[in-house]
Parts: sequence; C-alpha cells; structure tokens
Amino acid sequence: MMIDDNLFSSAPMKDNSKPRKGILYCDGGSRQNPGKSAGAAVLYDDKKKEIAYGGVYCGVQTNNFAEYAGLIHGLQLAIEHGFTDIEVVLDSKLLVEQMSGQWKVKNANIKPSCEKAKTLCEQFHSVRFRHVLRHKNTVADKIVNDVLDQHE
Repeated sequence: MMIDDNLFSSAPMKDNSKPRKGILYCDGGSRQNPGKSAGAAVLYDDKKKEIAYGGVYCGVQTNNFAEYAGLIHGLQLAIEHGFTDIEVVLDSKLLVEQMSGQWKVKNANIKPSCEKAKTLCEQFHSVRFRHVLRHKNTVADKIVNDVLDQHE
C-alpha cells in the first residue's frame, strides 16, 4: 500500500481564530520626484482605536515607490497585530487602482513593490482598497513628513 504524504494538503483547515477587522491608512511622499522619500501607515481597529503606526525612509525614490513602501509597511503592521480583514485607505488613486487590479503596473521600479504588497494581502481573509482625498489622510501624511524631516 502506498501512502500519500499530501493526502490532506488540499483539505480545508478549520480556522478557529476570531476575525479581527481593521482600517489601515497609508501614505507616501517624496520631496522632489524622485527625491528623498518615505512611506507611512496608521492602523486602527474596527472601533477606530489606534493600534500601531510607523514610517519607513526609502532614500531617493519616486513618490509612487514611497506610496507602496507605506502600504507594505502598513500591511506588515496589520499582520503582526493579528488582523484578518482590513480596509486600506490611500490618497493615491494609482495604488488603489493597481492593487484592485483595475490598472496595470507598467513602471519596472514599482513592480516588485506591487507584487510584495499583493503577496502580503494573501495573508488576510479580505482586503478592500478605498481612495480618499489627501485631506482625509492627514495622520499618515504627517508621519511621512516627520520621517523626511529626520533625514534632512
């Protein structure tokens, strides 16, 4: 009799963990384009309580690269804090459309970042992207500018 080690590999695993929903605000920016750039994220639970925030300096990069850096940083924060369902809020229409699959990623410089973000999204039960105007993303924007100020 032959034993197949992969017998149960395709069987669905029961997930007993309680879903944890959150809202993730992400932003990125560069001073000049390209120029010194940074990304940032702020994570809230479904009751609007701030859970975590942070920023990442990207060196001399484009604004779009920095936007993806903020998104990746935020998704990593959400994973670290055990979120299962996340709404990602961005003021970059480009990222919202690319991550939603509506627009193609044509720039070779950001393709790896987009792929990394999509891989991180696979860690969640659900991810939804929403575009807002810049004035509705002030907390993440402030973190971007704080990070950039530290590197002046």
